[in-house]
Amino acid sequence: MSPWWTNAVIYQVYLRSFADSDGDGIGDLDGVRSRLPYLHDLGVDGIWLTPFYTSPMNDGGYDITDHRDVDPVFGTLADFDALLADAHALNLRIIIDLVPNHTSDTHPWFHSHDRRKRYIFRPGRDGGPPNDWESVFGGPAWSPAPDGDDWYLHLFDATQPDLDWHNPEVADEYADILRYWLDRGVDGVRIDVAHGLFKADGLPDVGYAGQDHRLDVLPFFDQDGVHDVYRRWRKILDSYPGDRIGVAEAWAPTADRLALYTRPDELHQAFNFPFLLAPWQAPAVRAVVDRSLAAGSSPTWVLSNHDVQRHRTRLGSAARAQAATLFMLALPGSAYLYQGEELGLPEVLDLPDEALQDPTFRRSDGADRGRDGCRIPLPWTAQAPAFGFSQAGRPWLPMPADWAELSVQAQQRRTDSTLALYRHALRLRRSFAGELAWHDAPEGMLVFSRSSLTCTTNFSDRDIAITAPGSPVLSSAPLPPIRDDGTVLIPKETCVWWQ
Repeated sequence: MSPWWTNAVIYQVYLRSFADSDGDGIGDLDGVRSRLPYLHDLGVDGIWLTPFYTSPMNDGGYDITDHRDVDPVFGTLADFDALLADAHALNLRIIIDLVPNHTSDTHPWFHSHDRRKRYIFRPGRDGGPPNDWESVFGGPAWSPAPDGDDWYLHLFDATQPDLDWHNPEVADEYADILRYWLDRGVDGVRIDVAHGLFKADGLPDVGYAGQDHRLDVLPFFDQDGVHDVYRRWRKILDSYPGDRIGVAEAWAPTADRLALYTRPDELHQAFNFPFLLAPWQAPAVRAVVDRSLAAGSSPTWVLSNHDVQRHRTRLGSAARAQAATLFMLALPGSAYLYQGEELGLPEVLDLPDEALQDPTFRRSDGADRGRDGCRIPLPWTAQAPAFGFSQAGRPWLPMPADWAELSVQAQQRRTDSTLALYRHALRLRRSFAGELAWHDAPEGMLVFSRSSLTCTTNFSDRDIAITAPGSPVLSSAPLPPIRDDGTVLIPKETCVWWQ
């Protein structure tokens, strides 16, 4: 039997926005625990929790002060243990975030006398930073040291200093952190910025002028040294029972480079960002699927997460988003769903400036609106202003007034809702088996089969007539009837058929 994760559906919980149990307007661990039956009924196999550790919350919890404790805004260690126990009782796996590239600037290490051994400090150059590196969040990637006349590196916010992974103390600390959570019973870890731990020797300039500023080919990403770390972590993961897994958030310039993260002695999976970013065109999507399947490791598929625009908005319509989801869920491998996509939530594009909290907005002087638009709390009921997310009058981010009809409560009453489609699709997914086989298809369409099920997706802007490949089981939109000659007119949708 294959390990559980090879065909799992993992649901990402952005903890601050999932469910608030104590009325402070911020989601927490007990809130997730109270909604476990919902996730079980949805049909997912596991949950990925974003960070819940002690943090000043300058970057939503990805700026960590203590990786071994729970921040009071999210609860306690006892709350985490109770959530884990209840999830396991429902046969739901729990994957947690590890953030090894950086800490918060409130971490004890950053205030110790030997901080320069554990973080990346360098002398300035010509009165300015050591090199021309830019933060992913905007602005320089260097800030003046709190003491002395040198500078410290932060690839993200200035409150998130980068660790120096050449120091064995850093490597040993994070290996111990991994063991700590595995000992508590977690089923795996998702590794934030897994490609960023090591920087190119000499910290060379990028030379941005006239060059394509691609994050996956910069000298502070995807350096070979990261693989020694993950080989060590794989041994730790394999020493525990129950198929514990490591999942890389890694950007790499080629499929071959990305595949290095999932070699048999490294991590189990890496997020498939080329699939997420592929344009909604049949040739482009097929090329990404083919490259992903040829990589030799367990493929992953993802359409949305807490860092990118929700795919309903990115793809241009709810119809395309549903077609993309049904197509994705028919593919072999693991699928990662982002909270709220099962409700068809769009990106919130009109948040007022005063509500924005993402450091990207601040560091870019407002040029980049940041990621808050995909992090709006979930609407559980139809009652504004918090829609059942919280008893507080105001959630930590404002929720659109028209989300009442998108709420879980409203959609549970309708058999034609996005939520109903997801539930049906996740049940049907368990019937798919075997390898993917492509079939000839008209231009603008992809057709593939796995065992006795066939999936047809129309990527074009026109209806396409095909010979019906079987009896329709599930479609992302109402399917016209099969005509007397055995053909059917496929609109802009995905349909699954029994052969």
